[in-house]
Amino acid sequence: MDESRIRAWWSHRQGLDGSLQGKPAAQVLERSGWARSVAGVGPYLTLYARGGVSREAADAAVAALEIHELPAARGCTYVVPASDFALALRVGQQFGGNDLKVAYKLGVTDEEIEKLSDAVLAALARGPLEPEQIREATGRAARSLGEEGKKKGITTTLPIALGKLQNLGKIRRVPVNGRLDQQKYRYTLWKPNPLASLRLSTDEAYTELARRFFRWIGPATLGEFQWFSGLGVKAGKAAVDPLGLVPLENGSERLMFADDRDQLRSFRAPTKPQYQLVSSLDAISTLRRDVKTLLDPKDWNRQVFVDKKAMAAGGLTDLPNHAILDRGRLVGLWEYDTEAQSIAWSSFGISDQALAAAVKETEGYIRDQVGDARSFSLDSPKSRVARIAALRSSAAAS
Repeated sequence: MDESRIRAWWSHRQGLDGSLQGKPAAQVLERSGWARSVAGVGPYLTLYARGGVSREAADAAVAALEIHELPAARGCTYVVPASDFALALRVGQQFGGNDLKVAYKLGVTDEEIEKLSDAVLAALARGPLEPEQIREATGRAARSLGEEGKKKGITTTLPIALGKLQNLGKIRRVPVNGRLDQQKYRYTLWKPNPLASLRLSTDEAYTELARRFFRWIGPATLGEFQWFSGLGVKAGKAAVDPLGLVPLENGSERLMFADDRDQLRSFRAPTKPQYQLVSSLDAISTLRRDVKTLLDPKDWNRQVFVDKKAMAAGGLTDLPNHAILDRGRLVGLWEYDTEAQSIAWSSFGISDQALAAAVKETEGYIRDQVGDARSFSLDSPKSRVARIAALRSSAAAS
């Protein structure tokens, strides 16, 4: 099957073709998949590019618990619709004990964490608190792990207890200013606990995760689902088997639902460009953790700037910048220049008014509603100076 049709199909299923315009935030995420959240602009751009959801509307959806950021697949944080809160928590639980494993080596015991967890719940029963307020309220229940703990990235036992309680759905963290692109939180009790009504076993939960994954981004390979879910080969196959997926074509490793394959076979890619500016962590690439299949083969050897050096675009696993897409094809890269309050961008040999208009539209959204377009928490205007210069140099040369 022609790869351009598959790319356009992914774009369609992801709602990047305008089919989700005007839909509320939760519906956008139900259709396109959970939005990776690392204190960057990703969730906002996910909702804006697909549904035209304003930052204010996205924040209102967070406040109303229509969507929420929580530990999910692989233990990573995603912004998830309310319909998937319990599922996301369940599939993330087995990945939530890494800090505790390290703490065991520092002399921390399960009994100690249980007592601290009880103290945290008692403190939060009086209302939401920030971490320092929780530390004060729990007194000696939390303790320092000294220099050795500091070396291993765990300074006290409190984050361990908070992480455990989050994974169990007993508490949730709320952004202090209501924004998804920052990392200052307060914690509150989660009542009712979303896991209380979940009747799925862990194995059944992973099958439901696989069901969503292949609806969001099929056709995809078993290996791509394993990466997203964090499962091994055997467990990944066991999760997928009950779904009755079929190969895209005879001999293909790409799998999808039979009804989706029927639709794909009759699907016709739009003839006119559909430009969208998305984040470097957009689901269309990160769900499968793949960049090459979003590229036209003629762009595989195109040089892009990555970590202070140039490399072929076809060798990328992750996007080095935010992306410009056209019917699912990666056609350019961009960053936001806070000093100039403008988008620096470079296209892959494309120059037309529709593309320029799409850049201007997103530029206005970033400038007027979000203020910046960080890729992740440590991204900053200073850290992206070289990336911006490389984009402008590439644009000038093309």
